[in-house]
Amino acid sequence: MLDDADKAVFDSAAAAYRRGDFEEAVNGFRVLAEKGHASLQVIFGTMYEDGKGVPQDYAEAVKWYRTAAMQGYAAAQNNLGIMYRKGLGVPQDYAEAVKWYRKAAVQGYGNAQNNLGFMYEKGKGVPQDYVQALMWLNLVAAQGIENARKVRDKVTKKMTPAQIAEAQRLAREWRPKK
Repeated sequence: MLDDADKAVFDSAAAAYRRGDFEEAVNGFRVLAEKGHASLQVIFGTMYEDGKGVPQDYAEAVKWYRTAAMQGYAAAQNNLGIMYRKGLGVPQDYAEAVKWYRKAAVQGYGNAQNNLGFMYEKGKGVPQDYVQALMWLNLVAAQGIENARKVRDKVTKKMTPAQIAEAQRLAREWRPKK
């Protein structure tokens, strides 16, 4: 939660970002990220990942994502998983990507659930498991994400009716962990 002074810094930085003054935005976001605000650490990491207002630096992006991820911030955990999956700023490591996706997915973070479902479908970082893939894809599809529905439908074509029923049961019984 931002106090009034930090909110003013955020509002100024966000306004600068919207008008394309990324250098000014970086200055404000840096102050808040260094104060330990996880959501701002993710924004700051994204600016490094995209090279907005700072030179593109994947290792620096990973540093900020990791800092926020260690605070349990789901968006950061998902972003860190992406960096490991793609090998950006860190060696490519599918098992490490799955670890971070799972931390965010169990909190109910849809993008991470989608990414974890993909990893199970493809057998990257985990043994290929269509039941687990479909369970995660069902959860994210229930959030209204159209792409997840398409992938889910593709995965079900590879499964037996018993596997589909098991995945649906797991999805119905699943509850987020906070």
